[in-house]
Amino acid sequence: MKVSVIGGTRGLGYWIARFLKDEGFSVIITGRDREAGLAAAERIGADYCPDNTRAASASDVVIVSVPIDVTPNVLREVAPNVREGCLLMDVTSVKEEPARIMAELIPDGAYFIPAHPMFGPRVTSLEGQVVVLTPTEDNPWLEPLKEFLEERKARVIVTDPEKHDLMMAVVQVLTHFAYISIAATLESAGVDIRESRKFASPIYNLMIDTIARIVAQNPYLAYSIQTHNRHARRMRDLFLETAGELRDLLDSGAMDEFVRRMSLAAKNIDDIESSLGRSDKAIEALNHELSLLKDSVGGEVGLKHIYSGKVHVGILESVTPDYAILRSGKRTLKFKISNIRVLSGDELLRWKADNLDSAVYDISAVFPDGVRPEVIEELLGRLDGVVEARVTDRYRGPQIPDGFISLTVRIRVFERESYERVKKVIEGMGASIR
Repeated sequence: MKVSVIGGTRGLGYWIARFLKDEGFSVIITGRDREAGLAAAERIGADYCPDNTRAASASDVVIVSVPIDVTPNVLREVAPNVREGCLLMDVTSVKEEPARIMAELIPDGAYFIPAHPMFGPRVTSLEGQVVVLTPTEDNPWLEPLKEFLEERKARVIVTDPEKHDLMMAVVQVLTHFAYISIAATLESAGVDIRESRKFASPIYNLMIDTIARIVAQNPYLAYSIQTHNRHARRMRDLFLETAGELRDLLDSGAMDEFVRRMSLAAKNIDDIESSLGRSDKAIEALNHELSLLKDSVGGEVGLKHIYSGKVHVGILESVTPDYAILRSGKRTLKFKISNIRVLSGDELLRWKADNLDSAVYDISAVFPDGVRPEVIEELLGRLDGVVEARVTDRYRGPQIPDGFISLTVRIRVFERESYERVKKVIEGMGASIR
């Protein structure tokens, strides 16, 4: 199947193009900058086309991923060129206007599904991500598309464009406006954020990280989200009106009324216990990672960069609340803790098995009869530095005393020291090495 991503040279469009290429689709990307388009296409193994209409007419699926303010014009350009039986989609955060334009201009026999992936290009997979689909009529593409996304562990919501935009006025418009307002207030007040974190509870730090995630986005996109949703102004006005009322209650000392309003707000949360549990988990996860790093200082660790996916293995020299210092060979590397994940013992071992040279040794030892080979394999396989431990031979003969059996264990290790350690453990089991 051939897919054209209109605007696939950067941002979410580039993410979609790369994802679909990795999934085995034939991908065409378009973009206004020919040089950037050719470079992006080469990086992911896609084709570049400088002409939106030609790309649309050449594909089974056409995905428009351009800024919100130009989406209507791009849809008007490409929609008439979608072939019979093929599918047109857009991935902007407003759905009513794109749905109307596609319905007006799509040729007979072609189909369209306005969509909204509720994530940005920083995510590494679809797992756990929400994708909203807003079909306006019966569509043979809907179920296959939904199945494709769900097989990759995305959470799919099917609704209509009107309800989508109303929900986005809450999920995006209101929350982004509130977070941007807090960030702007902190800037106007001259607050040193790094200094404030020293005095703060974990929930404050989590809130600042969430705000940072919003304000670090493209500000032109943030502006478009605030201005292209027809419910946006009403939601912002209600927010400011409510904030003003709460301020007046505090200024006038109306404690009882303030408490009543806050209590009503708490009761409106669908499941406040679950919300508290999820936030506790988030805080615990952040603290656990830092504690794990501190406990690993002086030892070997594997650190995976959460964006590049690259794994670095070495001796952890030191840890601060913000950085981890790793000695890898002759290099000393400095990582932001927020950008790395510590590999588990099994993950580190698998990485070594895939990336480092290893040696194979056969160790023959005489054990008391009745020993269980699978237990030997299990115990030796858990030792540090042992990639594999497998009993390859069982022997009873003239050289073996009655009541005993000789087992040959094949081990794969990275270092000679691990081999010597295995021999000592075998001897510690009461066996004698032949």
